[in-house]
Amino acid sequence: MKVLITGGSRGIGRSCVELFTQKGDNVVFVYAQNDSAAKACEEKTGAVAVKGDISDFETAGAVFVRAENILGGIDVLINNAGVSYIGLFTDMNLSEWRKITDINLSSAFYMSQHAARLMIKRHSGKIINIGSVWGRCGASCEAAYSAAKAGLRGLTMSLAKELGPSGINVNCVEPGVIDTDMNAHLDSETLAELTLNTPLCRIGTPAEVAKAVYFLASEDSSFITGQIIGVDGGFGL
Repeated sequence: MKVLITGGSRGIGRSCVELFTQKGDNVVFVYAQNDSAAKACEEKTGAVAVKGDISDFETAGAVFVRAENILGGIDVLINNAGVSYIGLFTDMNLSEWRKITDINLSSAFYMSQHAARLMIKRHSGKIINIGSVWGRCGASCEAAYSAAKAGLRGLTMSLAKELGPSGINVNCVEPGVIDTDMNAHLDSETLAELTLNTPLCRIGTPAEVAKAVYFLASEDSSFITGQIIGVDGGFGL
């Protein structure tokens, strides 16, 4: 498979890069800032890194074209790029709101639009969005993040209906509490509480999320579309 992964230099994105390359797939991953992490991922996996701020429409288009040229086409798009913001809703300013929604939601719209145009011509393709359990449940002090991830749910289901007749599968994976840099700020008390609220009584790993993503990208999921798959240890129940 020819696979494009956004936000691939760390966390869940990097685990996806590692798994897909291990399976023999050709991978390009997009990153925004961390050059050292991107280089380390390239050296470990053989994937190709492309730098760019895909929350900007024009940049997203240029990044997509570059990735398409490197891969010679794109079979699978994984919209994983994301950042979080923790703070009171009443304290959030417009710049912070726009940053969170642009990176977590708008970038997926931009990249999916480019991918869809390509995949429609071929009458095949997979688009996989990486949401969050907070897009289902909502998180206190994470209003923008929760709203953006909830938007990915709606985008997934809408695109599944619209693109299905063109042979394109669109699904969403919603991780729960995962051991990533994004959650590294959580103190031991908060992590203990989140673990207690997870039926499997532990937090998840990026590799566990990547396995679900790989399944949705594979032919084993050929008749699955428009689905929201929780990889959350039961947290969202």
